[in-house]
Amino acid sequence: MWIVAIAWMFVVLLMTVAEAVSPIGSVLGAIVTFFLYGVGPLALVMYLLGTPMRRQASRAKEAAADAAASSAVEPDAGGLPTGDAVTPERKEA
Repeated sequence: MWIVAIAWMFVVLLMTVAEAVSPIGSVLGAIVTFFLYGVGPLALVMYLLGTPMRRQASRAKEAAADAAASSAVEPDAGGLPTGDAVTPERKEA
């Protein structure tokens, strides 16, 4: 995904330079070309292509929060053997 973004920005950069140095072009036209052909569409495409990854990360975060909440409710989540709750009292003879 990143190689496509880098290639797209390389082409847009070349278009921008060509617009800026052309005898009939202008620097303002180059700036508009850079943002309207490069930054804007690329930001939209990267946002749309990143949606599944964001959704997966959100689900993983929710699952981790649910696992933490469910382990906090269980009284013996430590996995240690249970012992006597109260120590027996010894009588002196």
